[in-house]
Amino acid sequence: MRGLHSMKINVEAIDKTKEEQIIIQCYKVTEEINEIVDFLKSRETSITAYNDSQIYNIALQDIYYIESVDNKTFAYLQNNVYEIKNKLYELEFIFNGKKFFRCSKSVIVNLMKIEFIKPALNGRFVAKLKNNEEIIISRKYVSALKKILE
Repeated sequence: MRGLHSMKINVEAIDKTKEEQIIIQCYKVTEEINEIVDFLKSRETSITAYNDSQIYNIALQDIYYIESVDNKTFAYLQNNVYEIKNKLYELEFIFNGKKFFRCSKSVIVNLMKIEFIKPALNGRFVAKLKNNEEIIISRKYVSALKKILE
């Protein structure tokens, strides 16, 4: 069986009148193929957010992290912050299988936006994000994160 590393990849530009699509042709649907499908699905989802009394539809892949502060929920993007009307537990459900991780009582982080993770004090870790912000990973969530990253 051919491994993922030897898979042929084709990208074809099409006319704007046609619908974009991704086709995966394989001998067998493996765990690796399912991971690719999950990744692609995670990039197509968006969520409604608010800023200055305007409504936005923001793509999940643009979110670095989401934080709950004083009973309000905020999505932090590279340079902008938006309010989201959902609670964190609702977002965990919405984000299931979409590369987001609950890293503390009040924060969900996008795993695809983490540059590196390093140990901090008292069994906690710090995640440095690609926008240079740092997020604390509570001791309670460290072992679950290690499993995901393996």
